[in-house]
Parts: sequence; structure tokens; C-alpha cells
Amino acid sequence: MDYTTIKTVHMTAVAASWLLFTLRGGWMLRAPEMLAKRWVRIVPHVVDTVLLASAVTLAVMIRQYPLQAPWITAKVTGLVAYIVLGTIALKRGKTKGVRIAALIAAQAVFFYIVAVAVTKSPWPPG
Repeated sequence: MDYTTIKTVHMTAVAASWLLFTLRGGWMLRAPEMLAKRWVRIVPHVVDTVLLASAVTLAVMIRQYPLQAPWITAKVTGLVAYIVLGTIALKRGKTKGVRIAALIAAQAVFFYIVAVAVTKSPWPPG
């Protein structure tokens, strides 16, 4: 596949991942029983696998790697923070307040990652 196709797959997976996370966050607040649905436990992992595979493919294609390219390092660091905050928001948070705080923080980190991707700078303008 060419660069444009992989980038399109990646950007589509980014949007789908964020939409699914936001949906699950809303369900955590209003309808937690929805989080137990089989498709809800499977589809986000499939989307995130496509997202990660396309990200690695793009990094290899453009020869930009973590620790070598600061903006890629920032995206990977942000991704780890997003995953940790996401698991606290949807699963591991002990109280609703902790879950809400983690959900808000995860959303902020997501938008930071997008800003880094757009600007190719670990310190995008705010």
C-alpha cells in the first residue's frame, strides 16, 4: 500500500477509536451495563490494533522513530498516558469522580496527540 492509503487508514482509525472511547465514556456515566456488551469489548481493540499497525507502518515509511524524532516520541508517550487514563476511566477507577477525571484527562491527552501529529512538534501551539 502507498503512503496516502496508510495515512487514510490511520486517520480513520484515529477517528473511530476516539468516537468509541467517547461513546464508552458516556456509557460509563449513564448506562454502564452497555460496557458489558460483547461487541463493545471487542470492536475497540480491533480498531486500536489497526490504528497501531498503521502508525508503525507510517513511521517506517517516513523513517521517523521514537527517540530519534521528538514528535514521534511525544505521540508514543501521549499514547501510553491515554491508554492508562482510558483504563482508569472505563475500568479501574474506584469512584465515579476518579473515572470522570480520568475521562477528561484522557480526552485532553488525545487532543494533544492530534496536535502533535498535525504540527509535527512535541510542543504544538495552544
